[in-house]
Amino acid sequence: MSVSPTPSTTAATSAASATTTTARAGSGSPAPGPSPAELLDYVRRTAADPELVASLPLDPEGRTWIRLEGPAGSEAWLIGWPPGTGTGWHDHAESVGAFTTAAGTLRERSLAARLPTDGWKTLELSEGVDRERQLAAGQGRAFGRNHVHEVLNESTTEHAVSVHAYYPPLPQIRRYSRTGPVLRLESVERPEDWQ
Repeated sequence: MSVSPTPSTTAATSAASATTTTARAGSGSPAPGPSPAELLDYVRRTAADPELVASLPLDPEGRTWIRLEGPAGSEAWLIGWPPGTGTGWHDHAESVGAFTTAAGTLRERSLAARLPTDGWKTLELSEGVDRERQLAAGQGRAFGRNHVHEVLNESTTEHAVSVHAYYPPLPQIRRYSRTGPVLRLESVERPEDWQ
């Protein structure tokens, strides 16, 4: 993968301001947040709650969502996906996460490559970095920091519903465009942009 030496147009987010942690009694060390596996367990249990899933209003025109209380200070969302909708390429910065499909089927396309986190605007991706998985109701996945992916409801007739959780609560989402092997950083969103 090659990196264009274009400077990043966004300011770095301080890890201290983006992380919600508590101190362990007497140690002065921050308590670790939930792991990706613990977040996956949470989203699977939550997606299996038919009453909660049915409470989400579905809109034929755009995604809908309800913010949930995630475990141990994490951020969680119940999201409805109309037919033919998706996220576009993005990452969740320094947050780890997990999601599970609660209804319908979602497709995740992701990159199996560690990208530089700052200081670039355009990357040319190497061959073999693309991954794809289809996640039917009850299926999910966990991911680490800086995981670049897109999630899609490719059905032409059915809504999908999913549960997502992130820790620390999302400090930012970086959005990308992709043309063949070229990935371009397009924008950086912060919590005030989507809450």
